Amino acid sequence: MKRQKRFILQENEIPTQWYNIQAEMPHKPQPLLNPQTREPLTAADLAHIFPTACAEQELDTTHPWIDIPEPVLEKYKYYRSTPLVRAYALEEALETPAHIYFKNESVNPLGSHKINSALPQCYYAKMEGTTNVTTETGAGQWGAALSYAAKVFGIEAAVYQVKISMQQKPYRSLMMRTFGAAVTGSPSMSTRAGKDIITQNPTHSGSLGTAISEAIELATTTPNCKYTLGSVLTHVSIHQSIIGLEAEKQMAMTGEYPDTIIACFGGGSNFGGIAFPFMRHIFSGKRHIEFIAAEPDSCPKLTRGEFRYDFGDEAGYTPLLPMYSLGHHFKPANIHAGGLRYHGAGTVVSQLLKDGYMRGVDIPQLESFQAGVIFARTEGIIPAPESSHAIAATIREALRCKETGEEKVILFNLSGHGLIDMTAYDQYLNGDLQNYSLSDEDIRKNLDED
Repeated sequence: MKRQKRFILQENEIPTQWYNIQAEMPHKPQPLLNPQTREPLTAADLAHIFPTACAEQELDTTHPWIDIPEPVLEKYKYYRSTPLVRAYALEEALETPAHIYFKNESVNPLGSHKINSALPQCYYAKMEGTTNVTTETGAGQWGAALSYAAKVFGIEAAVYQVKISMQQKPYRSLMMRTFGAAVTGSPSMSTRAGKDIITQNPTHSGSLGTAISEAIELATTTPNCKYTLGSVLTHVSIHQSIIGLEAEKQMAMTGEYPDTIIACFGGGSNFGGIAFPFMRHIFSGKRHIEFIAAEPDSCPKLTRGEFRYDFGDEAGYTPLLPMYSLGHHFKPANIHAGGLRYHGAGTVVSQLLKDGYMRGVDIPQLESFQAGVIFARTEGIIPAPESSHAIAATIREALRCKETGEEKVILFNLSGHGLIDMTAYDQYLNGDLQNYSLSDEDIRKNLDED
């Protein structure tokens, strides 16, 4: 067996700017709309909810490079660069001629890529005098990262966690509380949005859409409070571009270049983080790369959703977003990949998918856990259920190379570890998990209801 190879950048090689793909896309995303007037939103409109700098980045279609603030860069250096790893053991187990690399975002103290955006969002909030931030979280990776980042910059955090995920992953909510955050299961009786949802469906197990509604309501009704977001919107992908920018430098150290880049997909943060810096070379015609977003079979917005203007939350508090959606009232199955249980795709990703620069694949729950176990038994890392979707898509591509004899270079993003997801692995190993799928009729019915 060949020894695992890890490629790590020196401190002075860590990127000092983020990449903003909006500035270089051949077709810009359609604008976010005010749901009352149907007019395009301005940065000033968004700044009522988000930190001003995030609102400006969200709508910036001019500047491809954005300086990382020095205090944020200093915090990045606590854990960056993250390793790029050649997965020799996985290659040998699959008997594939493909060369498989993964960017290991699980090695930071928070256990996932989410801290890359939590730090700048809390920094920007602090710099404009905000004392409180609020957010939603599914599986809890974002909530944990936001709770820690808020404490780092001396502000208070309140987190609405999807109720079913809170039950499935109690230690994630405990992490948030350890960092000092107030954590509430969503839907709850603490907001008007939550009360309305529970009134309509007393047994509602929650979704990212319900949690977003409650977090935005809290932000807009609490003095000196701003809303922060872990995925979907463009400013989050801008912050996450640190992943792909590092990976590009690290791939140069290997002497190879990826033919295929894969990441799991919920709203688009880690996919955009690793894919967008590489995708700019596709726009210029310098490279040909295949980009694959791996979503759950039970939440197939990329492959079976409809491109439309839709709300990003269930109650309709957000701007109208142009995106591939299953409808904002979509109630996802209670799969363990809680971070992927979201009804829509981000506006940039939706435009890129529409233009044919990427594609989505649907991964059944059991296939994702099977892939996670294979990866754990070969590479020694237990992946988060979300990341296991990317691993499953990678294994599909690697086995295709085995059939054809093609020596592809495949890069995927290991967005987080699964050490707080062992209950899910216990259920899988005991045969207690099942697949969930949606019929075309179910999808159409939900879209028509919206």
